[in-house]
Amino acid sequence: KMALGSEVFNNKAQCGLCHTLEAAESEGKIGPNLDLLKPQKEQIAYVVLNGTGVMPAFEDILTSEEIEAVANYVFNSTNK
Repeated sequence: KMALGSEVFNNKAQCGLCHTLEAAESEGKIGPNLDLLKPQKEQIAYVVLNGTGVMPAFEDILTSEEIEAVANYVFNSTNK
């Protein structure tokens, strides 16, 4: 799951354009720094699915498996 989550974060959804995440070597400054925020898996999945603020919803772009994988990837990368 971590490999799929990394693929979604880095390529398919391009999360790193807006978010900083050390594990992905991304330094986006538009959205919250995920390393500092340390969101819970449920929060990540909800926001990815529904969007918030300037972040778009990815419900029509990512499969439920991809959303679960990217939530798992961000959670495990930030809650060590």
